[in-house]
Amino acid sequence: MEILSIGNSFSRDAQYYLHGIARADKVTLNAFNLYIGGCPLSTHYRNMLSEERAYKLDANGVSTGFSVSIKEALLNRNWDVVTLQQASTHSPKYKSYQPYLDSLAEYVRKCVPKAKIAFHRTWAYQAESPRLTAAFGYETPAEMLRGIISASEKAAEDIRADLILPCGDVFMAMLEKGVKSVHRDMHHAHLGIGRYALGLTWYAVLTGRDVTENAFSDFDVPVSPEEIRIAKECVMEIAPNFHRK
Repeated sequence: MEILSIGNSFSRDAQYYLHGIARADKVTLNAFNLYIGGCPLSTHYRNMLSEERAYKLDANGVSTGFSVSIKEALLNRNWDVVTLQQASTHSPKYKSYQPYLDSLAEYVRKCVPKAKIAFHRTWAYQAESPRLTAAFGYETPAEMLRGIISASEKAAEDIRADLILPCGDVFMAMLEKGVKSVHRDMHHAHLGIGRYALGLTWYAVLTGRDVTENAFSDFDVPVSPEEIRIAKECVMEIAPNFHRK
């Protein structure tokens, strides 16, 4: 399976362990990410029009050092899945998605008509984040996540997305089950359990596989057996509802 994300640091987090998780199941899966930190859909749209080599290219969680355009990346391989997403600073507000999202999805289908389009549903900020209240006026992460879910559902419907990658749902479920934190800086994913759970979520949704017995353990920072158990449990409660053959 070949995956391309037109994303930012949140898709970088989600892809970081994805190749390794698949390899642990002896599944060939290559994940590439077009990276600009904090990049919103409006900037992706402008870069699409300009064909500027504005993106750093990640391959299986590692920066390649190459700069590419959206068009170059789309035409480089026979992609199975292309993911789209909104920047976290805009993710709960659907009015920020359009008309950029529709145009990007149309462009993807023109360049790679056989690829599925997946919408990456990102996650809420940590409860202690000043952005949660100052930028959005939310009182809790759950409130922010409700906005993200509502916006992503409309986004997926408008572009006729084949899949939704429910990362925010999994993070919230993990916190409710006792994982202390899924963030590293109140916004991005924790380098261990956060990135791991995101990788499991993408893997389970994209392949339809059960992750319960997945043996991946090559973490950059320590992850406890209990955190692994909870992550797998939450992914298997949520991801099967989003997988489509």
